[in-house]
Amino acid sequence: MGCVKFGENWEQSATDMMVEAAYEAFEDAGIEPKDVQAAWFGTTRLNTGEPVAQALKLNYIPITRVENLCATAADACRNACYAVAAGAYDLVLAIGVEKLKDTGVGGFGGGGGDDEPVSRGSGLGMMGGGAATAFSRMANRYMVHYGYNYEEFKPILAKISVKNHYNGSLNPKAHFQRAVTEEQVMNARMQAWPLGLYDCCGVSDGCAAAIITRADMAKNFRDDYVLFKGMGLAVGGRQGWLQSDYDMVHIEPTVRAGQQAYAEAGIKEPFKEIDLAEVHDCFTITELVIMEDLGFAPRGGAPEYIKEGRFLIDGDLAVNPDGGLKSFGHPIGASGLRMLYELYKQMQGKAGPRQRKNPTLGLAHNFGFNPGSGVASVTILGQRD
Repeated sequence: MGCVKFGENWEQSATDMMVEAAYEAFEDAGIEPKDVQAAWFGTTRLNTGEPVAQALKLNYIPITRVENLCATAADACRNACYAVAAGAYDLVLAIGVEKLKDTGVGGFGGGGGDDEPVSRGSGLGMMGGGAATAFSRMANRYMVHYGYNYEEFKPILAKISVKNHYNGSLNPKAHFQRAVTEEQVMNARMQAWPLGLYDCCGVSDGCAAAIITRADMAKNFRDDYVLFKGMGLAVGGRQGWLQSDYDMVHIEPTVRAGQQAYAEAGIKEPFKEIDLAEVHDCFTITELVIMEDLGFAPRGGAPEYIKEGRFLIDGDLAVNPDGGLKSFGHPIGASGLRMLYELYKQMQGKAGPRQRKNPTLGLAHNFGFNPGSGVASVTILGQRD
């Protein structure tokens, strides 16, 4: 696998980042671009697979451009994996890139993703407001549903932010590499009540890539290869917008995608069996709810688990050991593969000061759009059989 440093990569175009990430992956696998039989390209800003062919000099092979909201990179990887599993190809590339910072527009809008220095765009609208507004509604509903007031609940969210920023401070490829305190999180300016600045992920440029082959061939490339164990993808039909009884304290596509991946991987008790989880912490409240949606905590029980430190690197289940979206930002077409890159390095024992002791199973999760609908992806990686 390969991954660039995420951040405000003004000095790099999307092409530059694809070359850097892909060639790290090529070197990691001991292959050359000519060995790749097909590729899947995750991006929300670039059209067709031609930018990958041009950047990597892939001559006339099949390249499929994938876009699926915030699960774009994960879905590119999923398609690549199933193509290999189906026997269509033996060695393929999954790559995701996004260039969001070459614009004066805030939020996820803008960022043409190509080599042009400035592009036009518009903000991301969700249920009558931006992303922070949508997920602030989830935070407010969670407080009401489970009987918290702001003074009780805000410190719980702050612990998520502190954890992820600390983990990111240990990661040289993270955009934000500075630890923060609970006091800083609590006192930061409000974005959409009760979510403050440090409850929200940033916007970044980034790229990550994976070389995928058949399990029986993997040992020809590396002794410490990592296996895909299970995958799930679930797309909502805006049911939460249409159902007056939608509780707003869970995300159904995440639940369903998790169930699919667990079934494929043979996982019965995810909290006990999974060692690492990279989850879509676009906001602190999102990570909290994901813990319950994926079975890492009982319904209404995530706040206690967070207070007990169960999701720290040395806790029962290490959640976002690389720093998550809070530290990397969210270049939409790259985030899912960036999460898998962390799991891959952790499984190989190469995560440096963030290393989890002897992990055997890891999970990556993405979710896009808003709490009432959207698309969720769950991918399970594991050690060699």
